[in-house]
Amino acid sequence: MDCILIYDFGGQTCQLISRRIRELGVYSEIVPHDFDPFQYSNHTIKGIILSGSPYSVREADAPKPHRRVFERGVPILGICYGLQVMAQLFRGKVERLEKQEYGRAPLQLLEASPLFEGVPNGFVSWMSHGDSVATPPSGFKIVAVSKEGIPAALEDRERSWYGIQFHPEVTHCEFGMKILENFSLRICGARKEWSMERYIETVRTQIQQRVGNSKVLVLISGGVDSTVTGALLLKCLDPNQVHLMYIDTGLMRKNETQEVGENLRKMGATHLHIIDASSRFLEALRGVEDPEKKRQIIGDQFIRVQEEEVGKLGITDAFLAQGTLYTDMIESGKGVGKKAQTIKSHHNVRSPLVEEKRAKGLVIEPLERLYKDEVRALGRELGLPPSIVNRHPFPGPGLGVRILGEVTEEKCRILREADAIYLEELKKRGLYDQIWQAFAVLLPVRSVGVLGDARDYRYVLALRAVVSQDGMTADVFDFPMKDLKEISSLITNAVPQVGRVVYDVSSKPPATIEWE
Repeated sequence: MDCILIYDFGGQTCQLISRRIRELGVYSEIVPHDFDPFQYSNHTIKGIILSGSPYSVREADAPKPHRRVFERGVPILGICYGLQVMAQLFRGKVERLEKQEYGRAPLQLLEASPLFEGVPNGFVSWMSHGDSVATPPSGFKIVAVSKEGIPAALEDRERSWYGIQFHPEVTHCEFGMKILENFSLRICGARKEWSMERYIETVRTQIQQRVGNSKVLVLISGGVDSTVTGALLLKCLDPNQVHLMYIDTGLMRKNETQEVGENLRKMGATHLHIIDASSRFLEALRGVEDPEKKRQIIGDQFIRVQEEEVGKLGITDAFLAQGTLYTDMIESGKGVGKKAQTIKSHHNVRSPLVEEKRAKGLVIEPLERLYKDEVRALGRELGLPPSIVNRHPFPGPGLGVRILGEVTEEKCRILREADAIYLEELKKRGLYDQIWQAFAVLLPVRSVGVLGDARDYRYVLALRAVVSQDGMTADVFDFPMKDLKEISSLITNAVPQVGRVVYDVSSKPPATIEWE
């Protein structure tokens, strides 16, 4: 199968580039920045993309691509850092900008280029860089500049090497998909051979080869990711090999346990284990306020409970399958390469006990190279109903990271009721499917209010609703004020402990979607 190889320098959108290429129907694969392309034999390399990075090429320890990347004889596209490192390696000059470029930036095309075929002059790009190419390497010419006259695109057409200073992979970049299409299909000549059906075939082979006749335990949270993971394992293996375990942490949404049980039985699970460990989790979280510490505690408890239960079931040698997505991996500094930055820990990525399992080779994460919308597409391909596939994301640590500060049973009960009202009203009003993710957050403060004729201090609840395509960036949902006011009133009337409701209007970045 034709493949576009993408080199990972630790940038947050590396996997997003891969996903965009796959949207074009072309198979793409991510490799570490120092990978030797001549060692790749899985598929036919038709082109190479050098991705972005949080590093500056002027730093002593800045990652460099393997020297044989430029000897492979295929077209190369450098994106942002990828352009700069290519320029530096071929004796161009990269300097720090006095005025850095971030966000939307219209570009002027200086001359025709196969990379910009069908892209209008003046299109709006998306910039995120402090360094820039001051002097192009020999053989390169500047084909586009920003309004400040800063080089935005270079090309060496003779060698089919191209470089752009902006990020075509993000949705904010106009004609970004057209630019990636021009590179992948026209310049590289890659064939459209990728589909979700092919993905399932590939994963099935990988899982069967790795697992053999061993048993696999899937920890089900009730969310889309873990449920799709369970469905995928049931399709790839003999159902008798697959054990589905749902652990009630006490941090779940209202009626979660009952709904999860019904859904898993409909999936045809042969071995279904529902464990009530709520008291253990809440006790372990007592007095803990730090969000990273809470995530680690929840992750550790997951594994401890799982280990005890599998011991009782006699499947201690089972593999552990998790619904980890690539957004989880890269936010936890676990990209393909070794240069990714940590934004926040995920309970199933950086938890010490999970790391121990991972080191022993006992963790299977079949979704680790997919984004949320791709997981939904996979779920549909596996035959899961819309009620599961279209469900809003729910974090593995559950309400533990939606209760700011110490987590208690009372706070869980308050948040559970308020969140249920919020989501049910969104569905009634036809807003749920317009939103990527909506949830309530219980704040660790109380606000003065009037209850009857008396002053009272009750909790403040924050409502969050964002729109997104892949979870890597997100914008606030433009909530109709009438609906927002009515939902706020319903919550304060039905949940007496909540006296004030606020709406979060922060985008990602600079904020994250979850509050912790």
